[in-house]
Amino acid sequence: MENEAATLYCPNENCQALNPLTHKFCQRCSTPLPKIYLWAVVDGLSVGSPGEILADRYLVINQSVVLDTKPGLLPQTPELDDVEVIRAYLRLIPYRLNVPQVYGVLPLTNGHSHQEILLLEQPPLLVDDIQQVHLCSELITAWRDATSMRQLNWLWQLAHLWEPLLSEGVVSSLLDPDLLRVEGPLVRLLELRFDPETVPELTQLGEFWQQLLSETKPVIAEFVSVISHSLIQGEINSPEQLIAVLDRGLAELGRSQTPTITIATKTDTGPSRQRNEDACYPPSGTLLSKPPQPTALAIVCDGIGGHEGGNVASNLAIETIQQQVQQLTKVPYDHIDPPMLLADLELAVAVANDKISQRNDGENRQGRQRMGTTLVMALPVAHEMYITHVGDSRAYWITRHGCYQVTLDDDVASREVRLGYAVYREAVQQSASGSLVQALGMSPSTSLHPTSQRFLLDEDAVFLLTSDGLSDFDRVEEFWETEILPILASEVNLATVADRLVEIANTKNGHDNVTIALVHYQVQYWEPEITVKAVIPDSASVKNANLASRGAGGTVLGSPNQKTQVIPESKPAKTPQLPLQFLVPLILVIAAGSLGYFVMKLRSPSVSIPLLSSPTPQQPTPAATPEQQRSLANLAAGWVIQTQREIPLRNNQSLPSGTFLEVVETIPSTRTASGGSEVQLRLCSNKITPTANTNKPPASSPAAVTTSLPQEKTVLIDFSQLKRFGVSVLPSDAPSPCNTITQPPVSNSPGTSPTESNTR
Repeated sequence: MENEAATLYCPNENCQALNPLTHKFCQRCSTPLPKIYLWAVVDGLSVGSPGEILADRYLVINQSVVLDTKPGLLPQTPELDDVEVIRAYLRLIPYRLNVPQVYGVLPLTNGHSHQEILLLEQPPLLVDDIQQVHLCSELITAWRDATSMRQLNWLWQLAHLWEPLLSEGVVSSLLDPDLLRVEGPLVRLLELRFDPETVPELTQLGEFWQQLLSETKPVIAEFVSVISHSLIQGEINSPEQLIAVLDRGLAELGRSQTPTITIATKTDTGPSRQRNEDACYPPSGTLLSKPPQPTALAIVCDGIGGHEGGNVASNLAIETIQQQVQQLTKVPYDHIDPPMLLADLELAVAVANDKISQRNDGENRQGRQRMGTTLVMALPVAHEMYITHVGDSRAYWITRHGCYQVTLDDDVASREVRLGYAVYREAVQQSASGSLVQALGMSPSTSLHPTSQRFLLDEDAVFLLTSDGLSDFDRVEEFWETEILPILASEVNLATVADRLVEIANTKNGHDNVTIALVHYQVQYWEPEITVKAVIPDSASVKNANLASRGAGGTVLGSPNQKTQVIPESKPAKTPQLPLQFLVPLILVIAAGSLGYFVMKLRSPSVSIPLLSSPTPQQPTPAATPEQQRSLANLAAGWVIQTQREIPLRNNQSLPSGTFLEVVETIPSTRTASGGSEVQLRLCSNKITPTANTNKPPASSPAAVTTSLPQEKTVLIDFSQLKRFGVSVLPSDAPSPCNTITQPPVSNSPGTSPTESNTR
């Protein structure tokens, strides 16, 4: 319950007037009044009495919820070195749809004792029509009333969260029913819990899911039962394998879901710019519907380079990607392999990047003269939405339950948070925090790391793609409820909303070009009469497929004569036949070779045929043993590993996600008291990104700050760090992206580290 005497301070630093809590806009300057409800991590205790004001700004709503009455002021931030749990929240910022983020700390003093309580923003809370605040329902409680599609959707999200939470030591959070909340289609965690000494395994996830069987919808009851049993028995032993099984079940249910998609686009130069560097697809002013159109694709690009060619770069990106993605949309959705489609979307971005980069090189553009562009695109496919982005153009997902930013800006501030160096609200206050760390066209695609995601849709939604002309100063967060939400109630048409959002960008911001695309996804779903069956794929085949989709040659968009790899239909295999015109010459060559060899043996004087010979005991041929499956546990020189997430190194550098490294040798660690080992690795044609806290590029510099290291660069990493951040070991039969080391590592003089001069 809220204190009626409490007031909300206007966030406008030139106003800061006091306002009643019931007001939505400042009564003096009309600035929107954000209500920031926060979750206090107090381990079951009460943060204070309802109505009490703490630290002169936080209004206690209930046992663990407070309201910031001074949202315009920067909250006090925790000391990262003293609070290890903070790092898990920071590094999991790419998963903030499901994991709350650090807002700050609430300092409390009681007598001589001083305490800091962690405050989390965007927790799973609901505010009703009379401004009462409630926790979102527990997943176990809401499970009974969910459709079969939503039930599998929730399980799918848990499967995707397992690996990243495991790498941060908080995966036990996914097994706590009190922490698992649901907000419409989304699974939301209340907070994170550290794992015990015995790290939870997928077996325990299966046991937890078994508790849901009694309320599981009949159409998927057998499916969930088989999955739970397979998890417990170890038949499903990796998150990738689990996701593959769930994807097949969702594809079955997806046949009972009929989507209708409408897209509207709008771009405008804005009041303060001379030319429009932005671009969009479909072209501005277009209203597209599927059906009757066979495909739906939305793209927004924000050009970089001003008079140097930002408009050229953005339009070149639109043209290239539209052509690349067009062939993907021709594949029937039930034949599409999701990991492969994600990889193909990233490859389409890489092709566009290289076209812009090559044009820059051809025109001898260097540094800030290089033209480039940001990118965000949305591709709806059946019951999924695929989002790919580079730079700071954003995608927002609007449902009846809320507005969610689903992309993470490729800027300095976000990078600092992702690496665990700073809380976001503090990072954005630093100089050059908005400088981009990557954009299309600034360098070859080998140093580009686009982000591709997919989201399951089981209810109506609107996706907003926008350049920073609108998203700056939190305009989307301010106006989504009044301007975009009515679309879901059919109270306004898409084109009118597009015009209105451009008007808001020009009047409330007005500092830049503005471009938006609205994608309205409407769905009709009915419970099918079939029973979904679970097919458990072999874990090795799933890993190989995922590696193929990420590794060299795994995607096919690079070849204009090939189509996207799809899941094949069951057809009898055909035996390849050699054409007759090749068969006859081949027989003649073999015959001539055999005759020549026979003549040579007859004429050779060194050949003698013994008349008598002592019988020589024949040694038994050892039976062939199957090759041991490669893993971190038996890591050996010459093997190739791939990073699954960014790994921070010393000297303010990091290994980006998706980096391939070849194992040079494993050596005993001399830097840790507990012993252990370190792994010397050679970088395989990938890039290392510096993550310096100082000497950041000026805010006006759009150039990517990634720097290239020589291909033979080696790094030395603790073995425990590889396990913690999660790396995959390429199977022996997988194509290697590295040139294998043929010489042993050069020995160093005693007392010298093998990589003393290298980055760590």
